[in-house]
Amino acid sequence: MDWRAWHARYDVPGSELSRRLEAVQEQVRAALDRAPAGPVPVVSLCAGQGRDLLDVLEDHPRRADVRARLVELDPELAAAARERAPDQVEVVTGDASLTEQYAGLVPAELVLLCGIFGNISDADIKRTVEASPQFCRTGGTVIWTRHREDPDLAPTICEWFEQRGFERVWLSDRDAGFGVGVHRFTGVPEPLVTGQRLFSFVPGGA
Repeated sequence: MDWRAWHARYDVPGSELSRRLEAVQEQVRAALDRAPAGPVPVVSLCAGQGRDLLDVLEDHPRRADVRARLVELDPELAAAARERAPDQVEVVTGDASLTEQYAGLVPAELVLLCGIFGNISDADIKRTVEASPQFCRTGGTVIWTRHREDPDLAPTICEWFEQRGFERVWLSDRDAGFGVGVHRFTGVPEPLVTGQRLFSFVPGGA
């Protein structure tokens, strides 16, 4: 997969990816709006160019409160994110599937799992969801994406989150042409277990 070419589709007006990005950014904005006073820790796995968060931070009133870590394996995509990132946003070029990448910043108020679930096995999706209480503080938000084509796994992903102490905030309609889900953590955060690999990308995803 040429991920730089894939990301270029974000710039095509009306494309599935551009509309998905708009939906994700709307939900990021809403999550920051409802964040409690004080620092707002954010982590983004497989962050790409960081558009999900960085575009929102350009004008969001909570911008100065955000402390974020964006993890992206592709060095060119990570460099593009780093060029735009404000001082309080750290961009790490590394394997986002490794739990130790997030030590010191989790549990977070906002966790972005965008562009992942369409590229990994169902078992790895479930493993990542089951680990999510290690990443979220109570009241924190997870935003995730997954296509709604057959087999539509989105309802099952919602169930997996809800079994782990999350409540559904929003799920895009199946006929939207993309899938975006939002869950809020109502449970108690679990300690981060380092040394874990949550997922591996498989051919033919996205």
